[in-house]
Amino acid sequence: MGIFDKIKEPVFLKDDSSAVTQLAMLKELVKAANGPLAEQLDLDIKCLNAGIYGEETIRFELQNSHIPMFVLHDLYLEHGDLSAQIDYLIITRKNQYVLECKNLFGNIEINSNGDFIRTISFGRHTKKEGLYSPITQNRRHLELIKQIRSAARSNWLSKALFERFFFDNYHSLVVLSNPKTILNAKYAKREIKEQVIRADQLAEYIRRADSDPKAVAISEKDMEALAKFFLSCHKQPKIDYTEKFRTLMESSATESTPSQSTVQTICPICGAVMVRRKASKGANIGSEFWGCSNFPKCRGIIAIK
Repeated sequence: MGIFDKIKEPVFLKDDSSAVTQLAMLKELVKAANGPLAEQLDLDIKCLNAGIYGEETIRFELQNSHIPMFVLHDLYLEHGDLSAQIDYLIITRKNQYVLECKNLFGNIEINSNGDFIRTISFGRHTKKEGLYSPITQNRRHLELIKQIRSAARSNWLSKALFERFFFDNYHSLVVLSNPKTILNAKYAKREIKEQVIRADQLAEYIRRADSDPKAVAISEKDMEALAKFFLSCHKQPKIDYTEKFRTLMESSATESTPSQSTVQTICPICGAVMVRRKASKGANIGSEFWGCSNFPKCRGIIAIK
């Protein structure tokens, strides 16, 4: 860091999150919900709270790292038919880091095949389940960034060089933000193991990577220009946060509106509840009508049209 450098601390160029907006909408929706809809909303709210807490944990680590960097939080990028929601994009003088934040409950094992396996304990019992690889997920994010940056270059030689050395500068990191999670990656391949760290290891990881003498430094002006480029690519995601609840919402609305069969019909003579009956004799034999439940004390009837 030069004596004339202006950036001494992390600069959060984008710090808002669509998850906060989603959480507020679901909290409003749950106020009038009941039954299965309320249960599903409650589950999603808990998951969102966990995700937001995880991202705030990582933000705290970045903010207190004292590393000159530009930080973009919750970027939504599109290119062609592809899209990606990126938790954090970090731009330092020597590298760019794409972070996938995971606030996972339970202990995580990464086996020799690169599979992520979570173990959750319930008293004396344990449950193991496979997880979709966040490394695969983040790799797709990197590929999208590569396409966006490459498309912005008009010179074919510049584009070819950029694509060739892209992964020398852009690093994929899966950051586990739950301090109680135990990570077991001793059987994982080295390239996999190096991409998964705990939140409290993040600042040191960036310092170590940026200290590599082979890494080429860029100016503060170029850092800022790159950060603003990605910010200009950010799009407000057009997501209907209530769409996944549509069926439950319609079902709940139907249940809350009494049907003809569930509405209680009241006897016009004595005020008792009437019951559906069939005529057993007379000219209207077999036809249905409402008869007073106090029959034979009350002989009130209402014809069913």
